Amino acid sequence: MSNRLPTLAVVGATGAVGTVMLDILSTRKNVWGEIRLVASARSAGKRLTVRGEEVEVQAISPEVFDGVDVAMFDVPDEVSKEWAPIAAERGAVVVDNSGAFRLDDDVPLVVPEVNAEQVRNRPRNIISNPNCTTLSMIVAIGALHRAYGLTDLVVSSYQAASGAGQQGVDTLYDQIAKVATDRTLGTRAGDVRAAVSDLGPFPAPLALNVVPWAGSLKDDGWSSEELKVRNESRKILGLPDLRVSATCVRVPVVTTHSLAIHATFSTEVDADEARRLLASSPGVVVQDDPAKGEFPTPIDVVGTDPTWVGRIRRSLDDPRSLDLFLCGDNLRKGAALNTAQIAELLAEEFTS
Repeated sequence: MSNRLPTLAVVGATGAVGTVMLDILSTRKNVWGEIRLVASARSAGKRLTVRGEEVEVQAISPEVFDGVDVAMFDVPDEVSKEWAPIAAERGAVVVDNSGAFRLDDDVPLVVPEVNAEQVRNRPRNIISNPNCTTLSMIVAIGALHRAYGLTDLVVSSYQAASGAGQQGVDTLYDQIAKVATDRTLGTRAGDVRAAVSDLGPFPAPLALNVVPWAGSLKDDGWSSEELKVRNESRKILGLPDLRVSATCVRVPVVTTHSLAIHATFSTEVDADEARRLLASSPGVVVQDDPAKGEFPTPIDVVGTDPTWVGRIRRSLDDPRSLDLFLCGDNLRKGAALNTAQIAELLAEEFTS
């Protein structure tokens, strides 16, 4: 057994997810020796606090990965495509939070509560982190699949502005400020559009509105986010023929994605049994008492780690189907936390 604690690099340390990552590294059990903070050249020299210590950000370069055991990447796809293979060549195991490698056959797509064993199946020394929408639901769905055998998934997502990055959050706050003082807005077609003027990264105003679009346009009218939910769920659960239909909607919430799910299984399901099963599953909290008005909402879930599940009902028309509503913080479990959990599994390898 090695006494040396493994060295970790956080690439993209100054970004929105990187900031959450530093908080997570500072509050979870410390399994790391040196932590190197890495970002683009323009951020080099900044000093950020992690584990109570100030650490200087280094500019990304091949040499920065020398001696690194695990490198967590929280950067755009094109940056990961260029630099993750370089980090792997230098000897680091890369845990990548971008979409660059998720569907590659030789890169595992890992959610520790669902398929932790896949971390060892990494021929390119790269492990992928799923999309935040998939991650917000898959811990709960994985637990139900183990018990009942999932066959079909119909999903409507209600996605937070932060899923579109800092620009999404800034746009939402700016729009709220513009509409907050005029109580006639939202009563005539086009009045909110005229009032907010700047749409930011969204195709329509987000304040006082919901926008049935997230991601980029793909074939036959599907969005990239909708296809990610389908393709990534299939890969994580090991169900290549799983039938999935997703509609992704952007809502005026800062952080935390919500999903309404209709899941069909190969055996009959019981709502009370499903509730107990989910309550005992790691990474899941059940909050389900409609008589008392108790169910998950994004403003109550934001900043927490679990997937929160409520409104658990057996379908009225199909004894093999469950309907449920869940929320998960898209910057924590949906990004930074899952990456950290994967890295912790790797840290165990280096120290055992």
